[in-house]
Amino acid sequence: MNFLRILIFLISCSCFSQVVNVESLRKPSDSSKWTGSVSLDVSLIKNTNDIFRIANKAHVQYDNDLNFWLFVNDLNLQKIEGNSLVNRGTQHLRYNRRISERLKWEVFAQGQYDAISEIGFRGLFGTGPRFKISKNENYRFYLGALIMYEYERAADNIPDRIQKDLRGSIYLSFSLYPTETITIISTSYYQPKIEAFSDYRFSSNTSLLFKIFEDLAFKANFNFFHDAFPITSAVPKTQFELTNGLLYTF
Repeated sequence: MNFLRILIFLISCSCFSQVVNVESLRKPSDSSKWTGSVSLDVSLIKNTNDIFRIANKAHVQYDNDLNFWLFVNDLNLQKIEGNSLVNRGTQHLRYNRRISERLKWEVFAQGQYDAISEIGFRGLFGTGPRFKISKNENYRFYLGALIMYEYERAADNIPDRIQKDLRGSIYLSFSLYPTETITIISTSYYQPKIEAFSDYRFSSNTSLLFKIFEDLAFKANFNFFHDAFPITSAVPKTQFELTNGLLYTF
């Protein structure tokens, strides 16, 4: 199945996590150095409630084996009767430089906001090595060990709450292709504060893709996120989401 083309979700799957799962967005470049996709959804519903929703997703990638660039933009706003159920956005830029067959050096920058999690703005900048553990094309394993600077400002309703920290960002990722019809992609991130390892975030994303026909597949996606110290006690430490849908490629 060719995942280099635009993906259309007949049943949409959105990731709530505050950690961008970059691994699920990396696409094998084949002969094309540039790949990507863009989507824009706008909904306005009037019944017993006024419901408004707008979502924009963009992914652009450049890969020439030596250098790899990835840009992700993800915006999601959902309102009922003027009250926000979802209001979040993320912009992520990542660069990889191949050092050897098994080693790449990564640099990334990210900006985000999330009204539900009381994040007015969170900026990240990090760098570190990325190791390719397995050479088998059907069973790919990667390990990253990065250091990142984090600037976090709480939402406007929580004044004078700004944090500047150094965090680690360790991730393990694998892509499994046990048969021609089954794909499993999973990435787990562990991000502790350098000065206090008890202050950490853990995020995991796992996707199962089962090919039904040549261009049609069933997709199940599970996201899990845990923040040991969220901005306020009103924000749950643990969040998760399970979505199922159909994926059509052309």
